[in-house]
Amino acid sequence: MSRKKLIPFINAENEASASVIRLADRYSCEGADGLYLYNFTGDETSREEFLATVRAIEKEIDIPFIVGIYVERFEDAKKALYTGAERVVIRKALLPAEKEMEKIVSRFGRERLVIEIDMKADFQTAERLDAFYDRGFGAAMLKHIDTTKSFSDAICQTKIEVLITDGLVRIDFADIFSYENVPAVLTNYFEEKDIYKAKRSLKKQGIDVEVFESLIDFSDFKLMENGLIPVIVQDYRTDEVLMMAYMNETSYKKTIETGRMTYYSRSRQKLWLKGETSGHFQYVKRLMLDCDNDTILAKVRQIGAACHTGKRSCFFQELAKKDYVATNPLTVLTEDYELIAERKRNPKEGSYTNYLFEKGIDKILKKCGEEASEIIIAAKNPEKEELKYEIADFLYHMMVLMAECGLDWNDITKELVNRRK
Repeated sequence: MSRKKLIPFINAENEASASVIRLADRYSCEGADGLYLYNFTGDETSREEFLATVRAIEKEIDIPFIVGIYVERFEDAKKALYTGAERVVIRKALLPAEKEMEKIVSRFGRERLVIEIDMKADFQTAERLDAFYDRGFGAAMLKHIDTTKSFSDAICQTKIEVLITDGLVRIDFADIFSYENVPAVLTNYFEEKDIYKAKRSLKKQGIDVEVFESLIDFSDFKLMENGLIPVIVQDYRTDEVLMMAYMNETSYKKTIETGRMTYYSRSRQKLWLKGETSGHFQYVKRLMLDCDNDTILAKVRQIGAACHTGKRSCFFQELAKKDYVATNPLTVLTEDYELIAERKRNPKEGSYTNYLFEKGIDKILKKCGEEASEIIIAAKNPEKEELKYEIADFLYHMMVLMAECGLDWNDITKELVNRRK
């Protein structure tokens, strides 16, 4: 049986974009296995506003998400999936014309397509669900369900994957997850509740859900004389060192239990939940132990500043320095991109970058095309020094194009990661 997922849904209809983004980000930090974002409003303006909100969410979160939207044309499905969504959900009552549906299936395949069905209005047998699979849908999202025998027969016998969406006031998680063909429950039940707590309860009932579990017992750690172990904390995306603190056994277990970094304060002689007063929580992404079992390395999502001074990192006081050439590709490209973006925000007289921005998208595209051609020519030559130069030139102009079009390296790297699947 595959691991089961708890996926909060957010109805974005008539909701302020900022509120939807905040809620999505909180779910991402606090244990959600994914998100379902939907707005089935039919007018073009609402649809575009919703997609803009989804694109903003994609920049913030690091969990998969699916999008439910009114799909009238092939382009609507394409725009929804190009937000970074794993799947697009189409309502049975709002299915596009057969010709458009065929184009969507042909281009994206059943793995990207979900049909939403209201079981109260239109109950489905296994055979009727199978018909949607045959039409090109990889999953059926069923809402307003009743766990009757006929319902059980339908989802146990169908060949299509079944997702259940429900407020779960009347229905128990464990009951739903007992169906092998149901890998996920989508619900708004957790808007004010603890997702990790629910997962731990399911784990105790034998349901395979993702929770933090320590692979090494705390008793195997090599502690300091005071019973503490030092913890080095890094930003999980950039590897920036944020701070150093200490844990005892209780704070370590609390961190594992809640997914939020909890330390032991030596000065106050008590547990310390990072962010409890400031709101600058640290959400656990990964915990590692060094080769001597005496130091923990924590990769975290840092909210706000890590340092009590308000600085992002506690390590901001320089002691000594030797100049060196930084060659980390991600660091160099990010820093170069930030310089280009800064030129766009604050133009500098005589800057070639600002010259490109002033000339506009056509000039930038022309330069990208020219530099791409130069790469091809240089690659045919035996000496690779010229190729190195041309690739660097192309990357610079490409980053100008990215800044002009509102993309950054996070957008590109996320897309590259998505293509590994």
